[in-house]
Amino acid sequence: MEKALAAQKLANKLFATEAAVDAAMAEAMTLLAGMMETRKEFGLSATVGDTAAAKVAEAISTLAAAKSAIVVAHGEMADLKLRIGLRTKLIGVIDKPPTLPNTQRLDERNVA
Repeated sequence: MEKALAAQKLANKLFATEAAVDAAMAEAMTLLAGMMETRKEFGLSATVGDTAAAKVAEAISTLAAAKSAIVVAHGEMADLKLRIGLRTKLIGVIDKPPTLPNTQRLDERNVA
């Protein structure tokens, strides 16, 4: 049972990390939208604040990459859980989509 408890603690940290990245990405998108709205409200040229907007967009892209990396890590950790003989269902997000048979992770698909 100790193994299951330790795995659940780790899973909780994983779920918290996923939620934190999602929240950060949502905040950054709100910031970017707010920057655009404020610029328009002040009647400023599209060039005003362009560099700052580009940096926020870059941050959003970086957060999206982080989210993808965490999703891959999540899958790897799920595989590892089975390899160490832990069959206990770890409690996390309830609305997780069902796993479809014969599917591969996005990063493993051949994209033409």
